[in-house]
Amino acid sequence: MQRRLEAGWCQKIAWSVLVVASLSILVWVPFLYVGIKRGRRADWVTFAVFAVYTVVVLPWAGVRGDGPGDPVLGAFAIIAMAAAVCMLLFTVFDKPGTKFDAVYTAQPEGRQFLQ
Repeated sequence: MQRRLEAGWCQKIAWSVLVVASLSILVWVPFLYVGIKRGRRADWVTFAVFAVYTVVVLPWAGVRGDGPGDPVLGAFAIIAMAAAVCMLLFTVFDKPGTKFDAVYTAQPEGRQFLQ
């Protein structure tokens, strides 16, 4: 059975604020948390994508730091930030339920009545 990771709106918003306040530099942190807590392959892939994003963007920003700015870098950062916030608010965390619901989803049909 897979582990569940539920979060209320306050936690979802707090993770989103971290992403926006850091200008998407710390975008990998909430996904590392999800990967450690839930441990699904998709969570680790998402973490790896955002970690690679950070590794690519930091040197890119350092090289292009002279002058008025790079509009492509800005657009890239905004798109990554928007994608991360949408994922954190709507798709990453499991919907609230009870442990009772999670146990009975793994049992064959009709077995829940035999207990």
